[in-house]
Parts: sequence; C-alpha cells; structure tokens
Amino acid sequence: MKKILAQHKIPFSLLIFLSILSCQPQTKLILEDKHSELKRANQSFYGTTLPFASEAVYFLMTDRFVDGDSTNNQVDQGGKYPTFQQPIISKEGKKAYVGYMGGDFKGILDNADYISEMGFTSIWITPIVDQPDQAFAGGEPIEFGGAFKDGGKTGYHGYWGSNFFKIDEHLPSKDLSFKQLTESLRNNYGIKTILDIVLNHGSPAFSMPINQEKFGQIFDSSGKLIADHQNVEPKDLDENNPLHRFYNKKTEIVQLSDINENNPEVLDYFTSAYLHWIDQGADAFRLDTLKHMPHAFWKKFSDNIREKHPDFFMFGESYSFDAKFLAEHTQPENGGISVLDFVGKQSITKVFEDPNSDFSDIKSYLYLQHSPYQSPYELMTFYDNHDMARMNATSNGFIDANNWLFTSRGIPVIYYGSEIAFMAGTSEHAGNRNYFGVENIAKAKADPIYLSLSKIANLRKNSIALQKGLQVNLEFKNNKAAFYRIYEHDGVHQTALVLLNKGDNTAAFEIKKYLSEGTWQEAFSEQKIKINAGSQLQTDVEAHQVKVYLLNHSNQNSALRKKLTELMNSKG
Repeated sequence: MKKILAQHKIPFSLLIFLSILSCQPQTKLILEDKHSELKRANQSFYGTTLPFASEAVYFLMTDRFVDGDSTNNQVDQGGKYPTFQQPIISKEGKKAYVGYMGGDFKGILDNADYISEMGFTSIWITPIVDQPDQAFAGGEPIEFGGAFKDGGKTGYHGYWGSNFFKIDEHLPSKDLSFKQLTESLRNNYGIKTILDIVLNHGSPAFSMPINQEKFGQIFDSSGKLIADHQNVEPKDLDENNPLHRFYNKKTEIVQLSDINENNPEVLDYFTSAYLHWIDQGADAFRLDTLKHMPHAFWKKFSDNIREKHPDFFMFGESYSFDAKFLAEHTQPENGGISVLDFVGKQSITKVFEDPNSDFSDIKSYLYLQHSPYQSPYELMTFYDNHDMARMNATSNGFIDANNWLFTSRGIPVIYYGSEIAFMAGTSEHAGNRNYFGVENIAKAKADPIYLSLSKIANLRKNSIALQKGLQVNLEFKNNKAAFYRIYEHDGVHQTALVLLNKGDNTAAFEIKKYLSEGTWQEAFSEQKIKINAGSQLQTDVEAHQVKVYLLNHSNQNSALRKKLTELMNSKG
C-alpha cells in the first residue's frame, strides 16, 4: 500500500480517508479500483508527439502551379538557348514542357485560400534559388516521355542552383519577396512553408559545346564566384584549382556537378545559405537526393541547423523501396531526418490503381511494431510526385487513396493537381509537370475527388487521433479496412475508429474487438451511438466512402489497453 501511495503521490487528506476506509468492508476492492484509475491516468498512448505530425502537405512545383505575375516571366531570356515554355511533343501531338511556364510566388498567394480550404496546413515548394539563364546546350537532348537526359532543359524546377543565397528572378514580384510570401501564408491562411533544398549537386556542368554562364558555377552571398566546373569532365578536375574543390571527380546524375561533401567549405556554405532562408520564413526543409551523400555529412548539416533552430523538421528524398535502407536516415546518429515513405507509395498505388485489389495488401509498409524507422508515424506518406509517374487510378481510386492517406499513420503529402486526377498516369516528360493554372482550380471545386479530399483532410486537420494516434488494425479484407487511431497523452484523449470501403457497393461493418464503452460520434453526420460493455458497433459504409467514429475520453477496454501498451513498447 505504501508503495502505491508513494508512487502516485496521493495527498495527505486522501491518505487519511483511505486509512479510515481500510477499516470498512470491501476496502480492498475500492483500493484496487482507485489504483486502476490512477494507473490509467498516468498512462500515455500515442504514435508521436512531434508537432509537425499535425500537418497535411500540398506539394506544388512553383513554376507549374499558377502564373500570378506575367511581368517576371522572362519570355525573351536565353538568346540562342531560350528558357520560356520549350514544348516537347509526342508523335500523337501530346505536349510536355522543359522551359518556364510562369508560375510564381503571387500565383501561390493568390490561391492560398484554395489550398487552405482543402484542408492543407503546409505547402512544399520547389527550390527557389537562382538558376542558369539559358537552356542547357550539352548532354543528350530530352524527348517526350524520355528520362535521364538534360539536353535542352532549363532550371524551371529549381534544382540547378548557381547562387544558393539568391532568389531566382522568375519567382518574386515587386511587392512579394519570399519573406513576404511566407509571412502572408502563415499569418493570413495558417499555412507553413516547406522549402525544397539541394546540397548534393549544382547545375549541369560539362559537355557544353560553348561555355554557358552559371552552368557548373556557384556564387556566394556577395555574388563572388567560388566554384567553377569550367565545362570539363569530372575526372579532369584539378584538386589544386580552388574553383574545382567544391566538386567531386565523379558524377552520379547525368551532367550535374557533384558536390564534394568532404570539403569543410561546402558544409559552411550550405549551412549559411539555408539558415538565411529559415530567417526568411522557411518552416521546414525537404532535402533532395538524400541517399547521394553520406550520413556523416547530413548529421553535421542537421546539427548545424538545429543548433540555431532546435527541433527544426526536415525530411528527405531517398529514392529507394527498401525500408531498412530508408530507415537509416531517420536515426539520430545519422541526422534524425524523416523521409518520404517510398515503400508506402509502392503499396498504396498497388492497391488503389487496381479496383480488384485486396485491402490486406496495404498493411506491410506500416511497421507499427518493431519498426526499422525511428518513428513510422513521422514519415511523409504519398502516392506520387514530380519524379515518377502520377498515380494511374480512376476518380474512385483517388478518393479511396486519399481516405486512406489522411486516416492512416504518417504525414500525408498530395502532389498538385491530384485533387482532380490531373495528368493521371503521366511521367515527368510526358505531362506529369504540366501547368495547372486558375482554370483547373476553378474546375476542381466541383470535382468529386476534390470534394472528398476536402472532407477527409479537414477532418484530420481537427483530429489529434488521426494526426498522432497509435494505429491499431482490426480488419483488412477485400474492399474493407477498419482500424483505430488512439491518442491519450497529457490529459488529451481521443480515439478514432476508421471504417473504409473502396468497393462499388455498400459494405456492412460489425466492430466488437477492442471496442470501449461510451458515446461515440460519427464525425461527418454527427450521429451518436451509445456503446455498452460487451456490445458492438454496427453500421454500413457506402461505396468509396469513409466513416470515422470519435470517442473523446479514455478507453476503458482492458484488452485494448493491453494492446496499446504492447504497441507503445514495440514501436521502434
């Protein structure tokens, strides 16, 4: 008894009460009940407490979203190697573009309400730093549907940095700098800015028939040239030439300059550059080509950033479908960097591109127990992006995928246009990155994918269980999936029971396992159901729909609490 009282710091007045009570019948039972209540009150169950786990991310390529200011389009830029539009055309007349299309900061801000109303709380934008001012004259010419060729392409995407302190001239307007953009998004729309950053490479650096300004060059904050590939093959770089020391004598990605991670000046340069953009309002970083640089480099970089900005959130692109390999990046000794969940992407598209798939096929990537990741609940979950083919699904497939993405573990990321199945199934140079524009935004608001996405995203926006709760799977079979998301921590208690139907017919659900008694409320209809001990919840879910029942107090089901304790002890 003394151990119980000391452990739970019971007040002296209660101690006297319990001493008196101990002389009465049934004291043992009362004390045991009191001990159970105290134990429950002190238990915490959650998938993560990471603040950024509350976010839902809309990923847009700034140049391809909306042209809000035509005066910054630079339509005559490039001379013999022009940079504007530059279509590549298939034999059937289909078009993709490797030049600038006019999207800019004003296009984002003018449509921030569209993004916010859909339920998103963060925007991930492509790199904003200065790019070369011509199309690349070297390499192999890119053609419609091609890949791993940069000839004829421009830096519209932002990944060919030449001055990592300077904004590219295609993006700002007279009255709208990057800092003004981030402040307005945050203060007026409640939207954070995730900045895509590159450290692994600069611009295309060799094979040009002429010397092209900025290609293979890097400038410092004052505009001084500090690195120059000088249009020579990597193997011919001279270690004694100060301008060559920024680069490795190898290349991994076509003709891109390969940054020398072993040069201390490189780390200093990029640390200073990206601290500058945090000062200008970046709330988080997406790290490009993570796997192409060693863990030791990323550890130093992340330490440098977090020394000034503790707990600054970063996630990276490590293009791999091996969970153990991806998980290495997430470990503290390697920088504690979250990753895009490519393993999950593979499972998600497999299930939702195929109407005849089985929901049981989606579970393998979750790693809810004994996970190789530092935390599976902090991964960025997605089904497509700018570097791969867009998901090739029907409208119902997109609806089902979004219902899953916004209720299951992880931080959801949606690529611009997926709310209307924009260019579904197309790859990078076959339409994946085509211009979106205000016409598609206007059309989106009547699209069933947009309407369904807005519904489930806004629910997640207001549900801590869906954002951060432990996931407890119940049923995954045929077209049905049922699971709990449970968050009980620091006096906040919420359980979400998620019921998904990806089939063409109404599905009946009967839930009894781990079901706690109490009043559950269906989130969309607000219908309330009283559950007594030992009873079950029965409901129908219409075709390609979701129901979410919420319980806003602590779970009393002893079997569930045992399962939650097991999950808490075996998450990683």
